[in-house]
Amino acid sequence: MLLNAATDNRFSLLVLCTGNSARSIMAEALFRQEAGDCFNVHSAGSQPTGRVNPYALEQISVLDIDFEPRSKSWAEFDGAVAGPLDFVITVCGNAAQEICPCFAGSPRHIHWGLPDPAAAADADKRRAFADCFTALQSRIQQLTRQIKPEMSVENIFRLMQNLGDEK
Repeated sequence: MLLNAATDNRFSLLVLCTGNSARSIMAEALFRQEAGDCFNVHSAGSQPTGRVNPYALEQISVLDIDFEPRSKSWAEFDGAVAGPLDFVITVCGNAAQEICPCFAGSPRHIHWGLPDPAAAADADKRRAFADCFTALQSRIQQLTRQIKPEMSVENIFRLMQNLGDEK
């Protein structure tokens, strides 16, 4: 198991997207399933929609995890409210370019840009969500295969950055 300063000895990770209704929610669910022993993960949005996209829920339903997704604001994780964060991953271009609140812990910021599946034409939405889910799952699985117990936060950060550079 990887260790950090958090009380439960997992790295703290926040996945951000503007609406926190699709990509960030799917990433949170996948991190919980694939890397829950390494990361205490949450998701949030700068302008949360207040609901999770039904196509995202459809993708998440195949996972074997106890998870009730909720669209929420990143304000729930600002320095005055939440504990320290080790990593913040943005999964949409809008969130990556916004000025984030001051998160406790001086987290490392990583961008894993993915097309917005909700922007796909109605006839293509199911496929767009499946493609996004698969892309996230691939990156998260690659990350978990490469992480070693003795790795530093900086080394894990570099792995995450490299995965974000992949298209």
